Amino acid sequence: MEVPEEVAAGPAPAPEPAPAPEPVPAPEPRRRGRTAVLIGVAAVLGLVAGSCAGYLVQVHRAPTKLPSLSQPALAQAKGEGPEPLSAARDRRVKTDGDLRKLLLEKPRGARDAAYLMGRNGWLDLADYAEFHDKPGEMFGEIVGDEFRRAAVTGWLVGRTHEVEIRLVQFRQEETLAAAENVDNTQYWVEDEEGTDSWAVPDSGNGRVYVHTRPHTKPGYVPVYTAEAHAWRGDIALEMWITDTKPIPKAKIMDLAERQMERL
Repeated sequence: MEVPEEVAAGPAPAPEPAPAPEPVPAPEPRRRGRTAVLIGVAAVLGLVAGSCAGYLVQVHRAPTKLPSLSQPALAQAKGEGPEPLSAARDRRVKTDGDLRKLLLEKPRGARDAAYLMGRNGWLDLADYAEFHDKPGEMFGEIVGDEFRRAAVTGWLVGRTHEVEIRLVQFRQEETLAAAENVDNTQYWVEDEEGTDSWAVPDSGNGRVYVHTRPHTKPGYVPVYTAEAHAWRGDIALEMWITDTKPIPKAKIMDLAERQMERL
């Protein structure tokens, strides 16, 4: 019996294994930010180049002539200008002159006040401060208010009816001192008990006050008072009436109205 050739030769040898692939080297990591740096450098170079080019262009230009600071002639309005105010209508002519002339005149038959501070109708800063409760402190406040001058007058009717009027003028370079002083005084006067008040017509801010309760002091007769406070421009008005009997509203109102008309 004939044996097949495959069987006689025995089992076939196993195939040789395939060689392993060679390792591929990994790519190097890319440096980050390189593109941004290049763009930034290019932008800076562009700005520098543009500035240099602009400078070179400007250097070769002729300088521009500046306009003259002074004009040869100013255009004037055509036609006649307004006439200057007369002395009677110009308030500053009145208030910058003799302030005593703006005070009410002493009525016929009246006598000089028994006690009136000042000299020749004028009150200096020290005398004016003496009217207040604390003259030393008030002196400094009046200086801060830019006190300019004060004029005073007064008279006595009969034996007990006495009037005193002051016009106090301020420089008013920093504050409206006349209005502020009057407002402050009115605030305290209105707070007193037994006080009636009325506005002075056509004054805008003035008020008169009648105190219905008299001032009493042992050994003295009771004294009634009425007062008025107003301002116009740089002048503050201060007015008092004292008497041993009640003072009617009409009396203080008449004096206040006539005094404000003179301002």
